[in-house]
Amino acid sequence: MKHVFVLLAMMLGLAAGCRVSDVREMEVRVPAMASEADVQKVRSALSQLGGIDHEKLVFDIDGRTVKVRYDSMVVAHKNIEIAIAEAGYDANDIKAIAPAPAR
Repeated sequence: MKHVFVLLAMMLGLAAGCRVSDVREMEVRVPAMASEADVQKVRSALSQLGGIDHEKLVFDIDGRTVKVRYDSMVVAHKNIEIAIAEAGYDANDIKAIAPAPAR
């Protein structure tokens, strides 16, 4: 019976430490983001990802950066950079990935 109580106590301790969300902020350097059209392309790329607070995206065209608030339990920071790169823009150290040609 003692073992059952010890096991139950351990399970409760582990459950109390589990995270449901881990909200973080990151800044992404996007050197080629020079116009509102570029902002819309980057915004569209990020809209495909879950875990991002799309209402709190901050685009700085002059500084060529995007501030992103995201839940790291849903999406990793590298996924954010890769989504921007797939839209055709360098994102921090990730080089732009040319969009597939239209058919």
